[in-house]
Amino acid sequence: MNRETATTDTVLRARALGKEVSSPEGRLTILDAVSLDIRAGESVALVGPSGAGKTTLLSLLAGLDRPSSGQVWLCGEELTAMDEDGRARLRGRHVGFVFQSFHLVPSLTALENVMLPLELAGAADAREHALAALDSVGLAPRRRHYPKQLSGGEKQRVAIARAFVTRPAVLFADEPTGNLDTASGQRVAELLFSLNRQSGTTLVLVTHDRELAGRCERLLEMEAGRLRA
Repeated sequence: MNRETATTDTVLRARALGKEVSSPEGRLTILDAVSLDIRAGESVALVGPSGAGKTTLLSLLAGLDRPSSGQVWLCGEELTAMDEDGRARLRGRHVGFVFQSFHLVPSLTALENVMLPLELAGAADAREHALAALDSVGLAPRRRHYPKQLSGGEKQRVAIARAFVTRPAVLFADEPTGNLDTASGQRVAELLFSLNRQSGTTLVLVTHDRELAGRCERLLEMEAGRLRA
C-alpha cells in the first residue's frame, strides 16, 4: 500500500505489527501481529494490563520506534519505509505528544516550551500562537515560569498546549494523568478532550484509567502483545 491507495478517512493503519527484543531468556515477543485502522477525528483508547504492549504499540504507530515486522501508515505515508530522519519530519508535520512525565525542557519557560515545536517547524509567528495555546489551557499568567516552578497539573497543561499548538492530525497521549492527583487528573482530562473536540484531532490514548478510557469513542483491549477480539 502506498500514499495513493490509502483511504482518505484513515489516518493511522497498521498491518501485522510485531516487536521482539532480546532478553537473557532469548527473544521476547512484545507485540504479535497487531493490525488496526484509526479514522481521522476518532478517539481511541488502548487499554490492558501492564506489559500488554500498549506503549510499544503507541511508539510504533507514532514512528518513535521500528517494528520487527509489519507496516504502519500515518496520514497516507508508510512510516516503516522511512529512515529516522524521514519519520521525524513526518511526526513534525502531523503528530503531537503528551507523556506521563511531561517531557518539558527544564531550562525553558512555559512559553518557550510551547514555542519549541513551532520554532523547529520554522513558524514565523511562534510566540503569538504559543501565547494563544497557553491561554487556552489557562496558563498565560504563568508563561514566564520554568517547569520547576509549576505544579504537576500545570506542567501537563503546558505539555497539552505544546501538543496542540501545531494543530496535529494525530495526538498520542501515554498515561497523561498517571502522575497527577485525582483533581489535577480530572482537570487535565477535561482539557484534553475539550481541545481534542475543538481541533478535530485524532486521539490515541494509552491509559490504565478505565474512566478516562471510557470517554473515548473506541476501546482497544490488549493482552500479551495482541489485540483482543
